[in-house]
Amino acid sequence: MINAGMLPRRNIVTKMRSAFSKIALGPTKASIIVQIICSLLIILFIYAGLSKLLNYDAFKFQLGRSPYITKIAGFVAWSLPSTEIVISILLIVKKTKLLGLYASFFLMVLFTGYIYMMLNYSPFLPCSCGGILSSMSWTQHFYFNILFTCLALIGVLIDSKSETS
Repeated sequence: MINAGMLPRRNIVTKMRSAFSKIALGPTKASIIVQIICSLLIILFIYAGLSKLLNYDAFKFQLGRSPYITKIAGFVAWSLPSTEIVISILLIVKKTKLLGLYASFFLMVLFTGYIYMMLNYSPFLPCSCGGILSSMSWTQHFYFNILFTCLALIGVLIDSKSETS
């Protein structure tokens, strides 16, 4: 039995698409918005993936210090940057752009959830991010991730609407 506050995901997505369909975006504006979102996600994932690979040993070491992924740090250390780069490629190719947007949204939800867990339940906050992202506090990184999660969701909603039209 589903209570009123717990709608199935399909209904939530349908309602969000419906809300977005009321926003008057012509096909050109929608396409430009999706391209901007994809470009921002590509920059983020290429930058993050390459910085992790270029500083692989430090990245793997910091992952090993995380209380939630210590046992799988070796796997995460190579699979995460690889995944970020693959998602970037999906976002570049027109036929796989929507899949890339869904993957971006999923990955950003995971990242945001991980940061939330670390902020609220971990006594130790190791930093495994590279470059500019490592200069952010965990709270700033949390809000940064929320922003990119929302952008990915908006991209999914707009692009999936244009594919069904």
